[in-house]
Amino acid sequence: MPLLDWLNKPDAVRTVQKVPYRLLEAVPELSSGDPDTENMLIQGDNLQALKTLLPLYAGKVKCIYIDPPYNTRSAFTHYDDNLEHSLWLSLMYPRLELLRELLAEDGSIWVSIDDNEAHYLKVMMDEVFGRKSFVASNVWQKRYSRENREAIGDVHEYLFVYAKHPDIFKKNRNLVLLTEQQAKVYRNPNNDPLGRWRPIPMTAQEGHATPDQFYEVITPSGKVHRPPEGRCWGVARATYEKLLLEGRIYFGKKGDAQPNIIRYLSEVAGVAPWTWWPSDEVGHTDESKKEIHNLFGKTAAFESPKPERLIERILHIATNSNDLILDCFLGSGTTAAVAHKMNRRYIGIEMGDHAETHCQPRLKKVIEGEQGGISKVVNWQGGGGFHYFRLGETIFDELGSIHPNVRFPALAAHIWFCETRSPLAKPADSALLGIHNGTAYYLLYNGILGDRRPQSGNVLTQAVLDVLPKHAGRKIIYGEASRFGKPRLDVENIIFKQIPYDVRAV
Repeated sequence: MPLLDWLNKPDAVRTVQKVPYRLLEAVPELSSGDPDTENMLIQGDNLQALKTLLPLYAGKVKCIYIDPPYNTRSAFTHYDDNLEHSLWLSLMYPRLELLRELLAEDGSIWVSIDDNEAHYLKVMMDEVFGRKSFVASNVWQKRYSRENREAIGDVHEYLFVYAKHPDIFKKNRNLVLLTEQQAKVYRNPNNDPLGRWRPIPMTAQEGHATPDQFYEVITPSGKVHRPPEGRCWGVARATYEKLLLEGRIYFGKKGDAQPNIIRYLSEVAGVAPWTWWPSDEVGHTDESKKEIHNLFGKTAAFESPKPERLIERILHIATNSNDLILDCFLGSGTTAAVAHKMNRRYIGIEMGDHAETHCQPRLKKVIEGEQGGISKVVNWQGGGGFHYFRLGETIFDELGSIHPNVRFPALAAHIWFCETRSPLAKPADSALLGIHNGTAYYLLYNGILGDRRPQSGNVLTQAVLDVLPKHAGRKIIYGEASRFGKPRLDVENIIFKQIPYDVRAV
């Protein structure tokens, strides 16, 4: 497979390994609503935040949507969209790597982009996610009016879609509702009490037909029909007779045409999504600007938001209620706001001050029942909550020791992920973190065994071993020191790893 190359790509490829694991510091005064919520708003560099999320959320995110800088060589108030091309590529590569790790097996990632970097991004995503993971390149009509000042009017952007397993995505993705334009073929000329309907031809290809799909059909006028050459009836005789009794067979206005099955509009769940997303279905830039102006006024508005209808379409196709959504280029908070209104869990990451000046107040308004955007369509009435976090200390201090601010649950989640490449199911509150593939993992740290004296309980001794939860198989124990020699460790089927030297970076 051809690979994209650029200046400093080797450094970009190694970036993830160099990013430190950091703590998340809760900011209760900026959190809002239900204290039991899992929703998160994180202020900080998204590369470091994504690395921090790995131990808890690797493989758990159902849908990732990002709207990264487009590298349009123009400056915006709230972020710098003027990056030299190779720097832009180096910005994106490690973030896509971490997003791949966070994506669930049945998940998908959607990326907004325009022509400035679209083709480079496509090749890069092929490399990171694999060409077989490509699902579609959707075209969003962002403008509906013409301007003669351009050589050729720029009226679209792209939405690249990749999935861990496209076959699973295809099986689980949701249909989109018919527009009135699409539904106009459904009519009700006979005032059918079941509503609008359309005739569907009853024939099918002969290929795998069974004998009971070849029979005579007698119309109300007495005319006899058999399947045309090379065709068969699409339903068996018994099914046809049942439909006939139910009044679900249509023979044309004169009652002598080939049979058609009546399909009611109320029976149509939707249609498969297309790659063409017109502005009248999913919104446009004028709509998104009005949404932001209504929230923040014209002077404090964000320059390049996406309309809520666009994000609603993505989340509708890719997710269901309570699924986890992630946006690490949160901008003005549109993805989190829409996810909240659609009853999805979400994690939003934004490094700029507008995490506090725009995202936080916007989500607070959503909780209070804000009625802009998609609110009326989804019958949003308010409720829910989110927790606000900032990136805190790194897990290691400048001397390579565990930072004194690192508490047991954070270190436990980090070690579990490093060992198993999977997140802990819940925050650890025991020295036994869990059992994975027959191996039990233990952590002796922060006096987890209840003994707060220096080193006591954090050192593997016979007394400590006696009180650890039992496991008959292999045991990996992290602690500050061990009083057992190698022969004794072998007898007990223990691999001892010393803190901090054996605590690896993710």
